[in-house]
Amino acid sequence: MLGGGMQGPLQRTRDVGAVRRQNVITRVFLWIVALFGILPAALILLFRFLPVPVTPQMIFSAAGGHGMHYAWRGAGDIAPALGVAVIAAEDQRFCSHNGFDWQSIDQAVKAHERGARLRGASTISQQTARSLFLVPVRSWVRKGVEAYLTVLLEALWPKTRILTAYLNLVDWGNGNFGAEAAARAYFHKPAAQLTRLEAARLAAILPNPDDWRAVRPGPYVQRRTGTLLARMGQVRRDGLASCIRHRG
Repeated sequence: MLGGGMQGPLQRTRDVGAVRRQNVITRVFLWIVALFGILPAALILLFRFLPVPVTPQMIFSAAGGHGMHYAWRGAGDIAPALGVAVIAAEDQRFCSHNGFDWQSIDQAVKAHERGARLRGASTISQQTARSLFLVPVRSWVRKGVEAYLTVLLEALWPKTRILTAYLNLVDWGNGNFGAEAAARAYFHKPAAQLTRLEAARLAAILPNPDDWRAVRPGPYVQRRTGTLLARMGQVRRDGLASCIRHRG
C-alpha cells in the first residue's frame, strides 16, 4: 500500500514534467516556424511595396569599418541601361527562370567535373534574396536558407521588383550599396543619368567590386565592359529583358 501510495504522486509529477517539456518543445518549434517561415514571407510582402531600409550585409560592412552608403531609388529613378547591363552580366535567363538557372548550374557542375574551378551560378533572384536577409558568410546552411528565400521572392514579387531591389541592394564596393550610391561615388551623378557605358562599367566590376575599378579601369575591366556592351545589344534584340517594364 505504501509503495502504491508513493507511486501515484510520483507518476503525476513525471506526467506534469513530460507535459511541460512537450509544451516547451512545441513553443520552440512554433518560434522557429515563425522566425524562418512566416517572418521572411511577411517582410518580403512588405518590401514588395516599401523601400528596404537596411540589410544585414550593410550592417556587416559598417561594423567592419568599410562604410555604408545607401539610398533607395525606385525603378523609374535608375537608368534602364543598368538593368539591361546586369542581366547581360549576371543572369541572361532572368526573365525565363523561376529563381534558379538549372542550365547554368548543370554547366558549372560538368565543368567542375572536368577539373575546372567550381564557379557560382547564382541568379539575380538568389542574389537579391541573399542581400535582403543574409550576411556574407559562406556555408551550406546559408545556401539552403537562400534557396527557400528565393522561392518566396519569386512567388511574391514580380520580376521588375526583384531587379529593382537587386539594383538597390547589391554591393558595388567600398561601402557603396545600390545604384544611387555607386553612380554618385564613381561618376558623380544620380543613377537615373547613367549612360550605357557607365552602366556596363558598373556591371563589369560586380564580381569583385572592391578590387576592380569602374573609373579608370584596368585592361581586364575594359575588355569585360566591351563584352557587356555587345551583350546588352543582344539582350535587347532577343527580348531577354522583356519581363521588366523599363528597358535601355
